[in-house]
Amino acid sequence: MTLIPEQALIRHKSQLQACRQCEQMTGPPVTCCAGPSRILLVGQAPGDKEPKLGRPFAWTAGKTLFKWFASIGLDETAFREQVYMAAVCRCFPGKNPKGGDRVPSHDEIARCSTWLQQEVHYLQPELLLPVGKLAITQFMSVNRLSDVIGQTHKVCYAGQTMQAIPLPHPSGLSTWYRTEPGKTLLQQALTLIQQHPTWQQAII
Repeated sequence: MTLIPEQALIRHKSQLQACRQCEQMTGPPVTCCAGPSRILLVGQAPGDKEPKLGRPFAWTAGKTLFKWFASIGLDETAFREQVYMAAVCRCFPGKNPKGGDRVPSHDEIARCSTWLQQEVHYLQPELLLPVGKLAITQFMSVNRLSDVIGQTHKVCYAGQTMQAIPLPHPSGLSTWYRTEPGKTLLQQALTLIQQHPTWQQAII
């Protein structure tokens, strides 16, 4: 029997929430509440609050992120309903002794990528929104954020060709999106998202 996307995603999320492959990661894995969507947002990894609250971008960075999207037509509630939210890694990586959150290892990213590949296969998204440099580099080469943000890119991942509009990470520790050229490039990216036909369909 061939699963329709909704059934496949329900099973997928159940299997993902049971995953305990990475010993240094702190679970449970974080999944989104949206059903099938042609818009896929990919973050980096949850912070320490998200596993407890059970949803991605549930803390400080999320407040900034959802302000960006509210400015182009989708408030937080609507965004969570309309957009499938994934991440490079789904569990909290732990704290870096030098400050901030630990960057996931290559092995952890590789293991978790199987979940993202399945989601792309099920959803066949048309619009990809990678948030933060770690997420962006899963889909395209990037040296500087200013080289890729503010543009639409054609990318192919897991056999699916998509249009990607990268965004900076909305961390409160980052000054990139609050100073130039980041401030202008962020607005250019949000305008491109707002004008994208798939986004327009979501806000109707």
